[in-house]
Amino acid sequence: MKRFWILVGALGVTAFTLSIAFWLGSASFDVRRYSQHQGRLAKVMREHPSADRLTRGLADEGTPLLLTAAGGPEKEQAAASRGGARLAEIREKAARYPELRVYQAGDMLYFIFFDQAGVMRDFTCVSR
Repeated sequence: MKRFWILVGALGVTAFTLSIAFWLGSASFDVRRYSQHQGRLAKVMREHPSADRLTRGLADEGTPLLLTAAGGPEKEQAAASRGGARLAEIREKAARYPELRVYQAGDMLYFIFFDQAGVMRDFTCVSR
């Protein structure tokens, strides 16, 4: 009977330790994935690309344009339907810039904001 409880305790400790290890690995992967997307867009933004140039470049890399929103209601609908946890940030930036384009990069959505001249001015990444 004593061996049984030792075995149950050992299995419990092992399961708990594995759970923590998998949870930490998953969290680390998410942080790294998010920072890579952020870095990619920050680098692109330093070049001040036009909307068309950016769309062509992202499409060539397999990141398609999902939607373009120029009016207030269109931007609000795009933000509300796809903004997730960053909804407030997207709404605030959408109010500052006249055009919003949403791209899908794997399991990440890029909300990219353009000024009146069609030049990239800001962005927000949202995990799907």
